[in-house]
Parts: sequence; C-alpha cells; structure tokens
Amino acid sequence: MEQEGKGEVSSGIYTYNHHCDNGFDIHEIFVKRSRFRVLLSYIGMVFLLASVSRPFLSEDKLSPGSSVWSITFGILVAKCLQYKPVKKESVVIMPTFGVQLEIHFWSGRVHRRFVPLGKVLKPLLNECVTPVTCYWSLSLLLCDEEELMLVFQKSRPPVKMLVPVWKALGKFLNSECQTCSAVSEPGSQT
Repeated sequence: MEQEGKGEVSSGIYTYNHHCDNGFDIHEIFVKRSRFRVLLSYIGMVFLLASVSRPFLSEDKLSPGSSVWSITFGILVAKCLQYKPVKKESVVIMPTFGVQLEIHFWSGRVHRRFVPLGKVLKPLLNECVTPVTCYWSLSLLLCDEEELMLVFQKSRPPVKMLVPVWKALGKFLNSECQTCSAVSEPGSQT
C-alpha cells in the first residue's frame, strides 16, 4: 500500500504523508478512527460508572470486597477499551526558525509546540522496550534540558514512518548548523 510518488505510506491504522508548502517541510501521521473501538470505549465507561455507583445506590450493606473487585474490573475494562482521540500528529520544519510539533484531536482541538532552531541538538530514533511490547519513538535532544522531547507523543507509528521524519530533521539541523557556525562564530575571522 505504499505510494512513493505522493510521499504517502499506509500501515495498519497509520498513514504517513509528506509534502512541502511555502518552503515548510511538513510530515504528517494520520490515525484512522475505529468506530467499533469508540463504541466499546463508551460501553466500558458506562460499565465503570454503573459498577462504581451500584454499591452506593443499593439498600444492602456495603461489602468492601465485592465493590473493590467490581470497581477494579470496571477500571481495567475502561482502560483497555480507551481509544486515542488523536486525528493526526505532524512535524513542520521551518527553515531558519525551528521545528513545530502539532497534535490534532478529533474534537477539533490543536496542541502546538514550537522548538527554536538553536535549542535542538539532534533528532534521536529510539527503540522502547516494555514488558509487554516493543516500539520505536522519535525524540529531540534539546540544549539545557534533562529530558528528551517526544515528537509523536500520542501515537506510536511504525519505524518505517519515523525514519523519513528523522532523516529530514537530521538533514535540516546539519545544514542549518553548518551555515550558522560559518556565519555567527564569535571568535572566527574571515
């Protein structure tokens, strides 16, 4: 399902799209919305609400053992069925300015973070291993920060979609650092 000519790649629930607009290099990862998963999530929330309110509305004595187990089961069901309301995440590379990270939600809300060019040291492609799964993440190593900044925070796209973004960020930062260091070094004389 790859369409290399258009800069679009699909894999599972993710679709990667790359295009340039007014000199900006834009990398987008779309997350497909599953109506069945949304429905199951709402059903899980209803069961959680019912299991939490049942002991309080009944006339019987509260039995701590049964209510704790039913509440725990309801929370686990709701957590397992919880869907990610993210529509797309994008990286906008703005030459001479920096990198803007955007998260677009299905509700219409947009969360944007801008990282100035001078603050980014390099992009990192990490393999994250948990007891349950293994996935790849893309992050930015920043100056004067102890923690890495995740590029795609809400979604976990496959590595074949992260590599083009990682290469573009590396190419952008290397080209900008060479021009900046040649022009603005305080001790250099040309």
